[in-house]
Amino acid sequence: MSPTLFRIKGYRFYFLSNEENRMHVHIICADGEAKFWLEPIVSMATYHKLNAKN
Repeated sequence: MSPTLFRIKGYRFYFLSNEENRMHVHIICADGEAKFWLEPIVSMATYHKLNAKN
């Protein structure tokens, strides 16, 4: 199960509760997806098919 935190302009922000302990958020849209670490600082962990225009 992946609870949605919120949706805005075609982007869905969600998390996977059973994935890992380090706080992070997944973001998905029609063009691709990304994962951002929230601690110790906000940083991009992974991405697929996204670019600076997204």
